[in-house]
Amino acid sequence: MRVVVALGGNAILRRDQAMTVENQRLSIADACGPLARIAAEHELVVSHGNGPQIGLLALQAAAYDAVSEYPFDVLGASTEGMIGYLIEQELGNRIGNDRAVTTLVTRTEVDPQDPAFDAPTKFVGPGYSEDEARVATREFGWVMRRDGVRLRRVVASPRPLQILELRPIGWLLEHGAVVICAGGGGVPTVRSVGPRATDVLKGVEAVIDKDLASAVLARDLRADLLVIATDVDGVYLDWNGEHERRVVSAHPDALHPGSFPAGSMGPKVEAAVRFAGETWGTAVIGSLRDIDALLAGTAGTRVARSCEGIETEPTRRG
Repeated sequence: MRVVVALGGNAILRRDQAMTVENQRLSIADACGPLARIAAEHELVVSHGNGPQIGLLALQAAAYDAVSEYPFDVLGASTEGMIGYLIEQELGNRIGNDRAVTTLVTRTEVDPQDPAFDAPTKFVGPGYSEDEARVATREFGWVMRRDGVRLRRVVASPRPLQILELRPIGWLLEHGAVVICAGGGGVPTVRSVGPRATDVLKGVEAVIDKDLASAVLARDLRADLLVIATDVDGVYLDWNGEHERRVVSAHPDALHPGSFPAGSMGPKVEAAVRFAGETWGTAVIGSLRDIDALLAGTAGTRVARSCEGIETEPTRRG
């Protein structure tokens, strides 16, 4: 079976942790236990988030001087290498370093006319107080939005169209490698027709949602299963409400991404719906610690065209 696992940011760094390399290494080491069990039995492709890391690199770049520009496509490529290396090392130590585990800096094509460029929504970097956010806006021209009790920087998040490195990813899988790619959604890239009708590709200032990019990756790789790993055990209706219930399974037409928070579960549901609706594969949203049950179909929220309607189970609150 060909499996694509999209690692949530919590698998790399928990919200309550300082952004040190050691903390990231420890979190990734924990995540690589379940990943190793998948790799032992299946073809495995791993994608991951990069929000805190790319935000930190942007802060470092802004502190360097007022002239040098480090755009988000370059910073995104940097995080793909950094996080990919940590996953590569920890996963290799678990499955045996005689098996190839490789990180591929991946470009993701987006539409240069995507309206998202005029309405930034993607959170990057740390949280700020009101006063700190005003200073950052004044000094750097950043757009800030509230994320819980803090304010965070937001950047454009255009929709992914295709993964440009699809062929080399396929070659690596055919030779038994575990592939780490499309980190942070991939490097946002636009295409234009240049002189002599040749394609010209260039990076743009944006961050692509890693779950949506993972759905495109899984679709075009013809994956059997897309695992969207997060810090909850599934998708919930009426979350924290009187009638809270977990979605056990759903046909892609029965789940509506707009019914879920845009900054958290919404893109995960949209990615699952997109993959399951466009293929005969299955998407599952759940906790990485339940990986064996997720693969067996006995945990998380399963989305597939073979499901009928929507099946839920009540929680203790519901």
